[in-house]
Amino acid sequence: MMKQLIVLSAPSGAGKTTVAKHLLATFPKLRFSVSATTRTMRPGEQHARDYFFLSREEFAERLRHEDLIEYEEIFGNYYGTLRSVVEQAMARGEFLVFDVDVKGALSLRNAFPNDTLLLFIAPPNLEVLADRLRNRHTETDEQVALRLSRAEMEMSLRDQFDDVIVNDDLQRTLQRAEVLVRSVTDGPSQQPLLFPE
Repeated sequence: MMKQLIVLSAPSGAGKTTVAKHLLATFPKLRFSVSATTRTMRPGEQHARDYFFLSREEFAERLRHEDLIEYEEIFGNYYGTLRSVVEQAMARGEFLVFDVDVKGALSLRNAFPNDTLLLFIAPPNLEVLADRLRNRHTETDEQVALRLSRAEMEMSLRDQFDDVIVNDDLQRTLQRAEVLVRSVTDGPSQQPLLFPE
């Protein structure tokens, strides 16, 4: 069955962004779904490419107008998926890749139950995850501890996903993700018949 929304989720540092970039490079028909956030732009990031960077006031306005499919506060910042972006892409027959948190992934499935493939990228264990987070050198020890605490909650929800890929070997992880994505994007056309048979 064709699914237009490929949703990747994982604890921070488990490798979902690496998997997402690989899928986008491998499948030309896939497009990245850019999320909105209130967090500060990091060096090298661009508005509308990495995120739609919104002020808290702008984000609140989107909420009031029901412009977000899902949103959540994570470590003091808000993240969400713009409904208009998703609906327009689906109407054009496009396939979108999402790199979102676990609760956001489940919200997307609730909004589009027949159109989502949920993939959970899991670390081999929390010790490996802690090492990966520390080696990124992008967070303080306190932020790493918060991310590890959140990771336990996220891991507890992985059974609600269509597939769990344990990222203990990057090549195997990427190959498994390719197989799963191909299975839902290379099916027969789902275009409705224009005339009854």
